[in-house]
Amino acid sequence: MTDNATMQIRKNEAIAQGVGMMTQIYAERAENAEIWDIEGNRYIDFAAGIAVVNTGHRHPKVIEAVKRQLDHFTHTCHQVVPYSNYVHLAERLNKLVHGDFDKKTVFVTTGAEAVENAIKIARAATGRTAIVSFSGGFHGRTFMGMALTGKVFPYKAGFGAMPGDVYHVPFPIELHGVSVEQSLAALETLFKADVDPSRVAAIILEPVQGEGGFYEVPSGFFESLRELCDEHGILLIADEIQTGFARTGTLFAMEQHGVAADLTTMAKGLAGGFPLAAVTGKAEVMDAANPGGLGGTYGGNPLGIAAAHAVLDVIEEEDLCDRSMILGNRLKQRLQGIREEVPEIADVRGPGFMNAVEFSDAKTGKPSPEFANAVKSRALEKGLILLTCGVQGNVIRFLSPITIEDNIFQEALEILETSIREVYSAKAKTK
Repeated sequence: MTDNATMQIRKNEAIAQGVGMMTQIYAERAENAEIWDIEGNRYIDFAAGIAVVNTGHRHPKVIEAVKRQLDHFTHTCHQVVPYSNYVHLAERLNKLVHGDFDKKTVFVTTGAEAVENAIKIARAATGRTAIVSFSGGFHGRTFMGMALTGKVFPYKAGFGAMPGDVYHVPFPIELHGVSVEQSLAALETLFKADVDPSRVAAIILEPVQGEGGFYEVPSGFFESLRELCDEHGILLIADEIQTGFARTGTLFAMEQHGVAADLTTMAKGLAGGFPLAAVTGKAEVMDAANPGGLGGTYGGNPLGIAAAHAVLDVIEEEDLCDRSMILGNRLKQRLQGIREEVPEIADVRGPGFMNAVEFSDAKTGKPSPEFANAVKSRALEKGLILLTCGVQGNVIRFLSPITIEDNIFQEALEILETSIREVYSAKAKTK
């Protein structure tokens, strides 16, 4: 068995540097919310593969479902020889996705692919080409995904011209001086200055921005967007790729806004670690594409489909939506409890168990990615895996499996608080 340092050297020699890595520990095995590396070191996982294993690493029901499918077949390509589990999962999602209307679903492989197909469907259904997205949003690393994403580095830098007819408006973040009214005014200005709304096929946004910093769509904003979309015949796309599957306290975050999107993209937590993504939307909209216009060789892979059925069962049987609320409240209370003692904590936020802490310099008020990265590094030394995010890189997001055991969750909170306090103390000593 080799060690992490040796593997890192081999990685640098064998893998393109464009594949960024948040840590330099190499996994050997994982169980629920714990990971052991190739050196035998144990870590508490507060990343969950970026909100993928919401039901934990190797949940027994997910593993058993995949094993059963392995005994039947692993691939036929649904477009060549279809299979019933694909149909059954589509039926389940059509019922579960928010919206009181007939729905249909298509399965693909990745979140970016789901977004690409949602844009294709929107353009086919409306006969229009323009798309509006928001600053700070993240929608994937394909070319259309990059065009929609509202963050240049590292996602767009060096890749040349983006696909045209994509427009951005400011995302409403009160903490950073952008109100709902200002964001809506920017959208109205866009329609007067840059693109006729009659040319706009869709508006796409995340109910909670993921890579952008875990900023939740403010109350009332979706209602205003829905009205605007209905007025101009524009489709509303909810990117639920990171918010989906009990992460925010409901199966999908849109349930909390009282507004239904025309199209919903999902991936990540859908299949508990197996590559599967989907687009679910209004039946008449989904049917706009011609036969053969949607799909893909691996889209709706049988193993991912089997895993997704198990994930949906686990979420319901183990009340993970309620569990998400309990864990998120405990985490936010712990962080709020030290906020007065650590003035670098600018905000603690997030619905359910999709939470974040934002750091700013206590004197200048400017974003402090240095503090966030120092906390992340200190926590990793103590055995806790954290992720940063945000346009300025000054936010730590928390994405532990929702199935994490209470004692391990408590251990993680102790490490987190200690790490924040130690970084603050070290900074105070240097002044």
